[in-house]
Amino acid sequence: MPTYLLLCLVVFFAGFIHGLSGFGSILLSLPLLAIFLDIKVVIPLVALYGLAITILLLLQLWRHLALTKLYPLLAGAFPGVPVGVFFLKTLDRATIQWILGIILVTYSLYALFSPSTRQGIKERWGYLFGFLAGCLGGALSATGPAVIVYSALQAWDKDKIKVTLQGFFLISGIIVVFFHAVNGLTTLPILKLFFVSVPAMILGTYTGSFLYAKVGEQDYRRIILLLIALLGAFQIYRAL
Repeated sequence: MPTYLLLCLVVFFAGFIHGLSGFGSILLSLPLLAIFLDIKVVIPLVALYGLAITILLLLQLWRHLALTKLYPLLAGAFPGVPVGVFFLKTLDRATIQWILGIILVTYSLYALFSPSTRQGIKERWGYLFGFLAGCLGGALSATGPAVIVYSALQAWDKDKIKVTLQGFFLISGIIVVFFHAVNGLTTLPILKLFFVSVPAMILGTYTGSFLYAKVGEQDYRRIILLLIALLGAFQIYRAL
């Protein structure tokens, strides 16, 4: 199968998953694209996809965005990054991935099979989860898991969860793409691959968003928890 066709298939499904759940494009696209593309191409490429999908979803959900819910996460994330870099230097990367993966899988399985109280946690916990996101970003380039878990722990409706994730991903995505660009990682061949596959990305994202509108609150939370479990399994796989 030609490379461009494979690329478009992967990007379609990545957009579909992200459009449906609010995250997961990197979880799906990174390992699959790495099968037939060089990893130095894949990393900046999936960063571009993630940022573009986030912008598409924000355009759909911006009315539900409350900036006050983002402030604690962002305020905690910035000081967390250098702490994560420190742990990366002092701990084995695989050990960090094992710990993160086990925590995510354990949490998701517990939340799936335990009764839901729907009370949520105080939003001031956002500073701690933001800090953890920054730490994971500095150590593993993975800011998402902590913010996803924090959103899943809230008693928000599904639109509030999804748009808050996009607000955080927008900021982190811009930072990542900017540093890829200034360090020469985002090359013209990578941009060509990106723009060739943009129609597939848009189609997948809007297909996922269409199904998202049909999904109830409880089913949406189950989808999030299942994807968190897969995210944890992916981290364990990367540690092997």
